[in-house]
Amino acid sequence: MPSFDIVSKIDGQTLDNAINVAKKEILNRYDFNGSKSTIDLDKKTNEITVVTEDDMRLKAITDSIISRMMKQGLDAKALDFGKEQYASGNMIRKEIKVKEGIDKEAAKKVVKKIKDSKLKVEASIMNDQVRVTAKKIDDLQAVISLCRNEDFGQPLQYINMRS
Repeated sequence: MPSFDIVSKIDGQTLDNAINVAKKEILNRYDFNGSKSTIDLDKKTNEITVVTEDDMRLKAITDSIISRMMKQGLDAKALDFGKEQYASGNMIRKEIKVKEGIDKEAAKKVVKKIKDSKLKVEASIMNDQVRVTAKKIDDLQAVISLCRNEDFGQPLQYINMRS
């Protein structure tokens, strides 16, 4: 039976490139001259840590990260912006989590949307992905176009198309 998987993944190397370019861009800006701002990507926990002096610089750094991700072809919906915390002295620290995998709520929304479409397909949740099976490949392609037009709060990719 033809099937495919709906997943939410970010390419680690592309994300690393985007963060490094954003870092260089920020360090070369005139308004960051003499700043102690840092941007770090922890590849194991998929977390970006930003430390800077004030809110204006924090917003400039996050905007730079988002624009670099967009230019690298990554979706900014994969970022989960936490709250700012005050680090030592007058520094502000912000931890930005990179979402990997479809969470349960988004997976339920995807399955509900597919079932409401009345297409002759079966959708099932498997860990952090959704598997869709059907008798015809055309039905699977209809599901892909249906999901592309909908916003589920995180970027989706369609992989492992088998016939």
